[in-house]
Parts: sequence; C-alpha cells; structure tokens
Amino acid sequence: MTPIEKYYNKHKEDHRLTTRHGMVEYLVSMKYIHDYLPEHTEDFKIADIGAGTGRYSVALANEGYDVTAVELVKHNLEILESKHAKVKCWPGDARDLSFLPDNTFDLTIFFGPLYHLHSDEDRLNAFSEVKRITKPDGIILAAYVMNDYSVITYCFREERMNGLFETGHIDDTFHVRPSEEELYEYVRLEDVDRLNSLAGLERIKIFSPDGPSDYMRRELNAMSEETFSRFVRYQMVNAERPELLGAGSHLVDILRVRK
Repeated sequence: MTPIEKYYNKHKEDHRLTTRHGMVEYLVSMKYIHDYLPEHTEDFKIADIGAGTGRYSVALANEGYDVTAVELVKHNLEILESKHAKVKCWPGDARDLSFLPDNTFDLTIFFGPLYHLHSDEDRLNAFSEVKRITKPDGIILAAYVMNDYSVITYCFREERMNGLFETGHIDDTFHVRPSEEELYEYVRLEDVDRLNSLAGLERIKIFSPDGPSDYMRRELNAMSEETFSRFVRYQMVNAERPELLGAGSHLVDILRVRK
C-alpha cells in the first residue's frame, strides 16, 4: 500500500469539505468553476482528475453536467461510487490517463494530484495527460498546497522547524523541500509560474480558494451563520488579490489549453 493510500484510508476526505474551513474552499472553488460553465448543460463534458470522494463531481453531475471522475485511492473511489450519482468513475493515476480519449473534456478539474507529485517529471507527465484529454481552448483548474501555510502551521506552530533545517527539508529561504517519501509537495507562486512555463500552459487567472480560513478553524466554528456567510463572501471578493494569494493553504490556477 502506498503512503497516499495509507493516508486517505484514515483521513476523512469526504468530511473535510463539509467543515466550515473546508466549505470556504469548496464554495469559492465552485464559484470559479461556474464562471466557466455554460448555462445549458447539454454536451458539456467535465473531467475531475484526483476526484477524491466526489465532492465536486457529484455536485456538478447533479446539476446535469456530463462528469467523468478519476481517483487513485481505492477507498476514496468506493465512497464516490457509493453515492450513486451519475458520474463515470475510473480508478487511475493522473500521470497515465490512457483510458480517456484525446480532446474530450471542455473543463478539467485537477485539484488533488499536484499535492502529491514531487518531481518536475511527474508533474509535467500529469499536466501532459490533462492537456491531452482537454479540448483545444478548454479550461483546466489546477490546485496546489502552499509553502508558507506549511511553514507556519506544521513547522513553527508544532516546533519542528529546527529539526527540519538540520535534515535539509527546509532551506535557508524557508522553502519546504520534502523528500519523495513524504506525502505533500508545497509550492510558492514562482514554482507555479515555472511549472506553467515548462508545461506550455496559459494562465487566465489565479485565486486562493480558502484564504485565511485554515488558520481560523476555531473562529469559523464559533461564528453565527450570518457572520460565516459574510466570511465566505469576503473570500469570494478577495480571492484574486495578489498580496493574499500565497497566504492560504491552497491555490488554484485557471489555465487555457492551447494546442
């Protein structure tokens, strides 16, 4: 069993996006997804690569869109399938989507795999596959986990920083350098820009789906429904502000496929 499988067999991914901090990420991401969806659902095809337990796939299928979901972790895929939604479900690795045909999808959601791919070779292989299955001029939404959220939350807060410096897992600029054996890959904006250049991807816009919400879990849970609704609105309004992009735990890059 791979480290990813071990993690997601224990981690309740289906629950995460229903917590208040997870709902901010989900609702803001869905707002941006809908910006690129047509009013009429006929013949518009969506791929969800790294679909997890289907939070996005199921919601979009319930709206009437033709959705194909690919998930690496068997446990997550079983949960997705148990929801009995009109989602075409495939087991698979983002680096090899050979079971999906070229130029098929109008919009591709790519929210999970880049969290766990460490090398340029693996990430570029995954992007090559995602580009291949997406139609010319189609849209890809690619998500990342941010470097400084990791540094503040898991290194300073948990008093792990000194040991990680000694092992070389963090460099002198406080950039996390995880080993291949570690679960997550953390990025800065310049890392995302560099990967786009290597992959030949054209950015439309970039946004933070969660902003400060992961730092405010206790405070979000204590908010009234009215205040929480205003917080979600705050993040929707401010999601693209450049000075806030690297502050959250996630980042989503909206890309256009040119072939």
